[in-house]
Formats: sequence, structure tokens, C-alpha cells
Amino acid sequence: MQVRRTDYIHALIAWFDIEFSACHKPVRFSTGPHTKYTHWKQTVFYLQDVLTVEVGEQVKGVLACKPNGENRRDLDIGIEYEAQSEDQGRSVRGRCEYKMC
Repeated sequence: MQVRRTDYIHALIAWFDIEFSACHKPVRFSTGPHTKYTHWKQTVFYLQDVLTVEVGEQVKGVLACKPNGENRRDLDIGIEYEAQSEDQGRSVRGRCEYKMC
């Protein structure tokens, strides 16, 4: 992600866009904050570290999601992130684990 303004990052937000196209009347919707409200909502993933970022820097990461081993309706989510900066005091790397029930 390209940083657009100098600020702090406390959390990451995730949502999904979906399309059911193999039916008589295709249906498409988004759960994103930029679209019409649905009963689905965005998910906020709070980070262990507060990232201090400046315009032009990048935050890279990987989000992994799989069904929980005990309850397949629950999700185990892992997020690895890295904020790189020329200022070594602000470079940070971390990993957070979440369970969505």
C-alpha cells in the first residue's frame, strides 16, 4: 500500500466484493465503505504496533485466511506486515493472529 499522508496506522480494514454471475439474474455487491450499505460490514484488524508513516512510503503485507480447525464456520486469519522507512527508527515488521467467529 502506498502511504498517501503522514499519519499513524493503528489498524487495517478488510472488505470483499462479490459477483454471482452463473445465475438467471447476475448479482453483484460490495461490502466496502465506498458503496451502498449491506448487512455485511467491514472488518477492522487492530495491529500490535502503531505504525508511523510518511507520504510516499509503503506498507507491505500478506493476509492469510482459513477455516478454523475446530469450527469450520470460524476463520483463522493471520496478517504479516512491514512498514519500511529510510528512518530505521520507524521501520517495523510484525505478525498478528485473529479468530473471526
